[in-house]
Amino acid sequence: EDLVDVMTRDQLNPSELKQNGDYRTIISYVLNEKGLGLASLPKALIPFHRYADHRRAPLEEHLVEAVTYTQNENGNIRIHFTISPEHKEAFQKRLNSVRDRFETGYTRIQVETSYQKPETDTIAADLDNRPFLDDAEKPVFRPGGHGALLANLQELKGDIVFIKNIDNVVPDRLKEPTYRYKRIIGGYLLMLQDHVFTYLKELDRGNTSRPFLEDVSRFVNNELFLNIPEITGPDRDNLLARWLFNRLNRPMRVCGIVKNEGEPGGGPFMVRHNDGTTSIQIVEDTQINLDNPVHRKAFKSATHFNPTDLVCSLRDFQGQPFDLEPFRDPETGFISIKSFQGRELKALELPGLWNGSMAYWNSVYVEVPAETFNPVKTVNDLLREEHLNLLA
Repeated sequence: EDLVDVMTRDQLNPSELKQNGDYRTIISYVLNEKGLGLASLPKALIPFHRYADHRRAPLEEHLVEAVTYTQNENGNIRIHFTISPEHKEAFQKRLNSVRDRFETGYTRIQVETSYQKPETDTIAADLDNRPFLDDAEKPVFRPGGHGALLANLQELKGDIVFIKNIDNVVPDRLKEPTYRYKRIIGGYLLMLQDHVFTYLKELDRGNTSRPFLEDVSRFVNNELFLNIPEITGPDRDNLLARWLFNRLNRPMRVCGIVKNEGEPGGGPFMVRHNDGTTSIQIVEDTQINLDNPVHRKAFKSATHFNPTDLVCSLRDFQGQPFDLEPFRDPETGFISIKSFQGRELKALELPGLWNGSMAYWNSVYVEVPAETFNPVKTVNDLLREEHLNLLA
């Protein structure tokens, strides 16, 4: 309907154009500013779903979700989008035009936005590892990947924060599994947080009794899947208590994961660190040496996939926001091949937000159903049945 309206304004009939095989004109009105201008819109503002009396972009679908599972006791919903500066005006215009549809007399939606900080950009290199220069002989800097958003997450000063990709949304008829499992992983995080805070308060008071330390150690082993280093000697209990305190007193996250059905991206793997300890990490293929047959076999045999479905606890047992920077693994950045002005370059990406930037968090992984993961990475993904809102 939107396309017909804008083409009719210019005395064009898309049905006739289609019949005559003039797809170029139709596509130009879909993509270019003279028509719908979708090519210049961020994914958040592209209409994904058709309803009886309106169309919704991912921006609106996320507002619907937020109202359902993040509303506090006062009816307030806080939702944050990271956007590009050039899209700020269009984003705000769209938000202002739709906000009233989702707010009620009791519900208030607080929408915040932020940009990826330019100081997190990284210098590009050519294929010979020299600084990459543009046509004007100036060095090219590129965004440092989603790991650069760790600073944005820090500035939220949030308590419990859900993280999700902008394009992973579905029409209302399919939202119920998402609502259910967001509440499940959020509730599970709160349950774990309650245990952790109780233990930390006791450890902070100096409780080093053997039964208590054994109880905490079982929790660390069985619930957080962490191995405890061997500690011996006459001061063993005090050293163990100190290790347990330092290991528990850090940000925590519960990650929803789905069965691996071939989608691109990383998954949960057991990783051994330099100090000999192990932990479960979300690992991308770019972090693995796939030329090593052992590593390649391990990656290919992965049973689960990370759909970027996270809920995070960002405050300590005393209610203070964590400084997130010390809990990242700077060694997990990687180099990718990109193109600029028709030439290939090497781009350095920072440790990914849910990969290396959260490497030393306490992390737990929960299987969620595949119905909660319906990303739109290409326009053809909108032709999947999950994104069709079938109207009577």
